Amino acid sequence: MTDIIQLLPDHVANQIAAGEVVQRPASVVKELLENAIDAEATEIKLIIKDAGKTLVHVIDNGKGMSVTDARLSFERHATSKIKSAEDLFQLNTKGFRGEALASIAAIAHVELKTKRLNDELGTAITIEGSKVKSQEVTVTPQGTSVAVKNLFFNIPARRNFLKSDTVELRHITDEFHRVALSHPNIAFAFYHNGSELFNLPNENYRQRIVHIFGSKSNERLVPVDEDTEILKISGFVGKPQYAKKTRSEQFFFVNNRFIKSPYLNHAISSAFEGLLKDGYHPSYFLNLTVDPKTIDINIHPTKTEIKFDDEHTLYAILRSAVKHSLGQFNIAPVLDFEHQSQLNTPYNYKDKQGKVPTIEVDRSFNPFAVHSSDSKSGSLANNAHFKKAPAAHWESLYVGLESKSNSSDSGFSEITFESDAKSEAIFKDDAVETRKTTFQLQQKYIVSTIKSGMLVIDQNRAHQRVLYENFLKHITIKQATSQQLLFPLQLHVTPNESKIIEDLKQDLEHTGFVFSEVTEACITITGVPIGVPESEVSIILEQLISDVEEDVPDANFSAADLLAKSMAKSLAIKNGQPLDVAEQEHLVNSLFACKEPNVSPTNRPTFITMDVSAIEKKFM
Repeated sequence: MTDIIQLLPDHVANQIAAGEVVQRPASVVKELLENAIDAEATEIKLIIKDAGKTLVHVIDNGKGMSVTDARLSFERHATSKIKSAEDLFQLNTKGFRGEALASIAAIAHVELKTKRLNDELGTAITIEGSKVKSQEVTVTPQGTSVAVKNLFFNIPARRNFLKSDTVELRHITDEFHRVALSHPNIAFAFYHNGSELFNLPNENYRQRIVHIFGSKSNERLVPVDEDTEILKISGFVGKPQYAKKTRSEQFFFVNNRFIKSPYLNHAISSAFEGLLKDGYHPSYFLNLTVDPKTIDINIHPTKTEIKFDDEHTLYAILRSAVKHSLGQFNIAPVLDFEHQSQLNTPYNYKDKQGKVPTIEVDRSFNPFAVHSSDSKSGSLANNAHFKKAPAAHWESLYVGLESKSNSSDSGFSEITFESDAKSEAIFKDDAVETRKTTFQLQQKYIVSTIKSGMLVIDQNRAHQRVLYENFLKHITIKQATSQQLLFPLQLHVTPNESKIIEDLKQDLEHTGFVFSEVTEACITITGVPIGVPESEVSIILEQLISDVEEDVPDANFSAADLLAKSMAKSLAIKNGQPLDVAEQEHLVNSLFACKEPNVSPTNRPTFITMDVSAIEKKFM
């Protein structure tokens, strides 16, 4: 019987490794940027075409490579970062796997140009599908230039799994943000299809955050600084009033490496306890410095999840540091009475002595004494200039009243008193009771009777279905009514949020929004859909941005559908809101007038029915 176990060819092994290293163009961007940082570059340029599907080009001014190093860099398990297994627990570099360039070269066309500082000429290597096509001497500046073209050209099945350019570009932008934030001392430039997206100079950490997330983010930052024997923390957290519904502004960096840690994220959330509204998440940009021996980075292929030696201690230190910063900068509430400026001593009276008030008493005053009309009540009356009305001839005021009342032509005999008009109610109380076919349960469900039994409707989901179909209809027929705002509404956003609104601007206008200006830092709105209060506009757009970032519409997904779902979720009646009988009946009638009344826009049931037979069984 022949042997069935055999070694895989190198090109097949490289393609399998590429499946672990390269999931999408953003993976290539991450590996190349980290290699440039490890090469001690001070300027890095990232050039992208067609969201990385056509080209990912990274140019740096780092140390460069020799001819031998340039050729070895594309071999499997070839790296300059480690030399023994013990080095894995003392890592101060980014990429160390030794498979990145080999995996990328196995599934793309790669062009490498590199030169060291003291070399007169550099090296140019062209590789297609792990096969070296050419290697020659070339003239190139100091540093390394790696151009990755036609990603997944020899694996069409993998290429078909890539999303639309909008989705892939967003993933690339996220990776760029993570690398740029962790290294503010390096200048970065980012270009996509010939247009400049970011141009970040060498700067401090606060300036780097402001340049990436917009100028308005500067006033939202609260510094955090703590230095202990175990952990050193530096960075910023966002003020509670600027919390977002998304986690897009949450960054942990451990030894200048971006990580994801739900456990440490909970430490931040607990520090903000009582300061955030439900459904909102705090923003933070925190750098954690620990001993490399106390962490293990190899528990996840992408190196975004690491294991700490003592997580509980880090949790306590991080929570206390953030809470201390919030209290130090008067963000968190303190146990003190609110200061009132009107209680302060005026400046002009600061050095003056208080005067003892003097009281004058008229000891001869007798309130029961009888005085004549022209007499005075005493010195107090003289000082106050009191005047008493003359009491003489007061009887003349009533002269003739008795005779008039006895006469027959007295006007008092014809006086009639106006009485309230008696009118019966249009609808009698018992009639209203007979018409009342619905009632509200727990201010959450609407209960209605049907022929076969009982109907229980979730008011929030039902209203979402009604609004969803209404918005989708307006977007489809492109006819919606707007109400003009008396004063334009300005919303300050980040460049990424502005890009999302710009992509959905046309569909938003079909629902009734009117935009006068959309820039990278500000959105100006002059009109909103009918029935949408001005105070809800920012909430609607924030919810929309959150939904787009969490469930980005690709080529096979309708952006209009996502927009209609997001707006319906924001404007639907919330659970806990009381409804009168007319509102309940209107909601029930509107629900069953929909095309799909059975489910909400998120495919959850809007109502349940209970047959009489099922109710009768409960009493058996």
